Amino acid sequence: MLMACAQPRMPTETLMSRIRSTQRLVALAIAALFAAAAPTAFAKDHGGDKGKHEQKEDKHAQKEREKAYKHAYKAEQKQAKRERVEIRQGAFFTDQHRTYARTYYTDHYARARNCPPGLAKKNNGCMPPGQARWSVGQPVPRGVAVYSVPQPVLVQLPPAPYGYRYARIGGDIVLVQTQNNLIVDIIQGLLG
Repeated sequence: MLMACAQPRMPTETLMSRIRSTQRLVALAIAALFAAAAPTAFAKDHGGDKGKHEQKEDKHAQKEREKAYKHAYKAEQKQAKRERVEIRQGAFFTDQHRTYARTYYTDHYARARNCPPGLAKKNNGCMPPGQARWSVGQPVPRGVAVYSVPQPVLVQLPPAPYGYRYARIGGDIVLVQTQNNLIVDIIQGLLG
């Protein structure tokens, strides 16, 4: 006796209902797939702005480069300005500068201040003998009145280097280091 393994046969109706349910399931899966893909298909294309975002980034990067270049250039200029120029003591003013300063002071102030004849011929700015004088290489003495140099004279003198300034002390124009008030050069005897 041989037993055959026979599978039960499904009725045709059951088979058809299964096929239909599988078809429905596949249709639902395809519909879900399309539904999920639909928003991305209809979304606005960001490439439609013709690269404006990239252009903005490029402009921003260019501005940053220009700003950095400008900052470096200004720092370089500032450093060049601050470089100390070594001036040989007593050699900054030329004879032309001395002549112009003396002429200016003689024309504008000589009438107001008359020196006694003995002091006038010494050409020392009407300073009596023995009174303390300033000299190149020495600091400006404390307690000495320091005045600004008139603009017409400043125009005729070369610009004071960085770290130096012009001053009038008594009847003299001096070039002074601002850091330590050291006298670098003098035009003497302007009012005498």
